[in-house]
Amino acid sequence: MSDEPKPYHHGDLRAVLLHAAEAELAERGIEAFSLRSVAKRAGVSHAAPAHHFGDAGGLLTALAAQGFQQFLAAQMAREAVAPPDPPAQLVAAGLGYVDFALERPALFRLLFGSSRPEYGNADLLRAAEAAYLHLVHLVQAAGGRTVADEAAVWATAHGLADLLAAGRLRSVGSFSAVERDAMIRGVMERVVPRP
Repeated sequence: MSDEPKPYHHGDLRAVLLHAAEAELAERGIEAFSLRSVAKRAGVSHAAPAHHFGDAGGLLTALAAQGFQQFLAAQMAREAVAPPDPPAQLVAAGLGYVDFALERPALFRLLFGSSRPEYGNADLLRAAEAAYLHLVHLVQAAGGRTVADEAAVWATAHGLADLLAAGRLRSVGSFSAVERDAMIRGVMERVVPRP
């Protein structure tokens, strides 16, 4: 049996390439990321990604735009099952933030730690701004009125996500998912603005 990828025949080539790009990013990292490797992984000619995205930066930009949409969806999934009051919704968004980082650490690092995506791109800018404005809305709904309120919530959620995704918060390493969520809730509740 060959290790060569199966050739691509039909469907949404853009989606296939974005999926392959995320897998490549997760396996090889941003430093080794290349269009040729993505094409091989997707089972298409090496020219196919260039045709759709121009260069590696274009592909990473498209991946980041999609990533921000998925990042926001992860937060909204947690909000959908949380109590409807604004503080609970804000804490739920923090849990979704961490969920995304733990489930897709390479994509999380692309969104928040890489200069490779072109943040002047309209699609990426729109997706990133939607995620940010969602945070602002939740903070304001919970009673936050200042940029400091927004920063406190964002920094806390992001710090927890980054530390947990990197395995740096060692004391949580032995926690079950339920215990980890309880810890995140406890930390997030400390920074929820009070009207």
